Amino acid sequence: MTAAARKTIKRILACLGLGLLILVLTSSYVIFKAHNCEPITIRINDPDRSYQGYTLFAPVVDDLGGELDTPNTIYLVDMNGEVAHRWRVLGSVQLPRLRSNGNLLYTTRDYSFQPRAGLREIGPFGDVVWQFKCRADHDFAVLPNDNILVHHIEDKEAPAVSAGQVRCPILTELTPEKDVVWQWRGEEHLDELTTLVDIAFPLSNPEGKHIFDGVFDWAHNNTCSVIGKNEAASKDARFRPGNILFSYCNLNTIGVIDKESGRIVWAWGSGILDGQHNPRMMENGHILLFDNGTERGYSRVIELDPLSKQIVWEYNDDESDNPQFHSRYLSGAQPLPNGNVFICQATYRLKDDRVNELYDSVRRRLFGRPTQRSRLFEVTRSGQVVWEMIVTQSAENFHEVYQATRYSHAYVQPLFDRISEGDNSDTRPLRSLPYVR
Repeated sequence: MTAAARKTIKRILACLGLGLLILVLTSSYVIFKAHNCEPITIRINDPDRSYQGYTLFAPVVDDLGGELDTPNTIYLVDMNGEVAHRWRVLGSVQLPRLRSNGNLLYTTRDYSFQPRAGLREIGPFGDVVWQFKCRADHDFAVLPNDNILVHHIEDKEAPAVSAGQVRCPILTELTPEKDVVWQWRGEEHLDELTTLVDIAFPLSNPEGKHIFDGVFDWAHNNTCSVIGKNEAASKDARFRPGNILFSYCNLNTIGVIDKESGRIVWAWGSGILDGQHNPRMMENGHILLFDNGTERGYSRVIELDPLSKQIVWEYNDDESDNPQFHSRYLSGAQPLPNGNVFICQATYRLKDDRVNELYDSVRRRLFGRPTQRSRLFEVTRSGQVVWEMIVTQSAENFHEVYQATRYSHAYVQPLFDRISEGDNSDTRPLRSLPYVR
């Protein structure tokens, strides 16, 4: 072999070695990035046009009933995505809300292991200070008198709804001592729905109704929002403070319960809504809600005048060049004091993002971990996104963020005051929550 040939072979081997090294380094980097995904990513932050404060959220996590609960983290982040505080809890989490005294209330998930299911109140460092056992589901509210209204469910025979067992919604008002002072059961108010929105009972999975499991989960109520002071109340007593907004997701219907009589006095949405969540009364007397568009193919946030039953404002991006606003399930919307709307898009799918698609594929194939993303963002009334955060989870038994809440600096200050007087929560070990009794 000539010297020139040997030189050529060495060059080829060097190139192959360099190529192999690049391949190994690239693969290692991809595997590292796939394994260590960033849970919080800020993509847009316009401080001049966004409502400044803190955002509270938690990825939904299952409780499969094992010996040890699944660990989960509830986050409070600032406008830059920096974690200002976290609560580390063991067990299922669905919806957290911050109390004005710095404590945190949260519900377990509707699919939770029943002996551990319920509503809990914890202190800044995770200590359980109050709990109530029930099959908590989706929503709860703290009332002006410090009582708590919680939505929960019961599987039972209700022939007026349908033959066989069905899942029925219950609203229960509790005192701080856990005495039940008011209770409402959905299966006892079917005639009112028939009168108001022409839904015929017993149900038989009627066409056009958003029902997943036949008629078993016939209502799937996801809201118990207490109406506060609002302009519609002076014109129509049905919307007076203290009455309750509900959302029958599987019937595409929202409605108002008169607290005093227990009757459903207003309802709307059948044939218009599509798997909606989180209706809430605004101070101007309108109702803001997240209309998922489960079958429609795109989501929208709408503001409804309940007196005229006209949609007066809507946000969607279905006609944009790159539509990305669609969450078939979960999600919510919050009106902000600056006039903007804060939106939790529970399910967010990356489009035309080859890099993150590669990371997702590696997580799934090498680690057996699915990737779930949620999008939390703030929009102006003209539809401009002025703040946007992506929440990414890659682990078994974790799901999207159900709903998130933006709080002002002043509202969160009592929490920070209490933290400054105590130990660092990160130094405290996780402790299994007891069975609720």
